[in-house]
Amino acid sequence: MPLVHLVTTASGLGRVESGEIALLDTPFPHLGAALEQLGTLAGLDVYPVRGRVPLGEVDLLAPLGTPRAVWGVGLNYRSKAEHTGRALPSEPILYLGAPSAVLAPGSPVVIPAGQTLEMDYEGEIAVLVGRRLYQAAPEDVWPSVAGITAANDMTARDVMRTTSAPTLAKSFPGFNPLGASVCTPDEFADPDCIRVRTWVNDELRQDDTSAGMIFPVADLLSRISWFAALEPGDVVLTGTPAGTGQDRQCFLAVGDTIRIEVGPVLPLVTTVQAPPGDGHERPVLAEHAR
Repeated sequence: MPLVHLVTTASGLGRVESGEIALLDTPFPHLGAALEQLGTLAGLDVYPVRGRVPLGEVDLLAPLGTPRAVWGVGLNYRSKAEHTGRALPSEPILYLGAPSAVLAPGSPVVIPAGQTLEMDYEGEIAVLVGRRLYQAAPEDVWPSVAGITAANDMTARDVMRTTSAPTLAKSFPGFNPLGASVCTPDEFADPDCIRVRTWVNDELRQDDTSAGMIFPVADLLSRISWFAALEPGDVVLTGTPAGTGQDRQCFLAVGDTIRIEVGPVLPLVTTVQAPPGDGHERPVLAEHAR
C-alpha cells in the first residue's frame, strides 16, 4: 500500500487509514527529517506498522518539525488581484518567513500583545520540497515535490503597512500553522487545480483552486530556484485567494476558529487566544517603524 497520506505525531510518523493512524516504526522524529534523508515520502513504505490508534486520540504535530526555510509569495491569485484592483505582478513578490512561526495543527495562536489590531488569516496550499531544486526548469519541479499540506499564512496587516516588511508581519510565534497531514502529489487528480477553502467560525471565507494562481506551482518554484537553492524539507507557501480579513475589513478576534482545507489533506484548525494580561495594550507599531 503506497504511503500517500502522512502525519507527524507525538509518537512518531504515521499513516492515515480509515479514521486511524497506523504508527510507523521509523527513526525519523518528523517528516522533515525523513525528507532530508530520503528525498521522498514514498521511501517510508519500507517501514512496518508498530501499532494503530484512533485519529481523534492522537496529538498531531507540525508535519515537518521546524523547517529550514519557509518561502512565501504575495498576490499570487487572480481573485485577490481582482478584488483589490491591483495589476497582476510580472514577477513573484517573494519573502522568507521565520521557521519559528510554524505552529502545530489544532494549537492556539496567541495575539501578539501590543503589536497588532489587524491579525488576519490566509488559507494557502503549502508545497514541500523533496529533492534539491537549483536553477530548475518548470518541468523539473513536480517530480521534486514530496508533498502538499495546508497552511495558514497569518499576517498582522497593520505591521505590514507600518514596516513594509512581510517577514516581520508574518513571523510572530504561531503565525504559520501547518498540517494537519501531508499528501503526495499523486493523490491529487490534477496537482495544478488543487482546491483551498477557509472557514472562520464555520463561515466559508475563501474558496478557490490553484488553477487561479498567477504563478503556478511549477513556475513559482522554478523562479525561486534561479536565485536560491530549495532543499529537501523546505516549504513554499503559494499565496492566498480573495476572502481574507483584509478583503472584508474584518480581522481575527479572541475565540475565533480558522479551518483550512486543501484537497484531501486533513483540515488545519487553529484557534485565536488572548495575549497575557487584558489584551488591550496599545500597539507599538510606530516605535518599530524605521
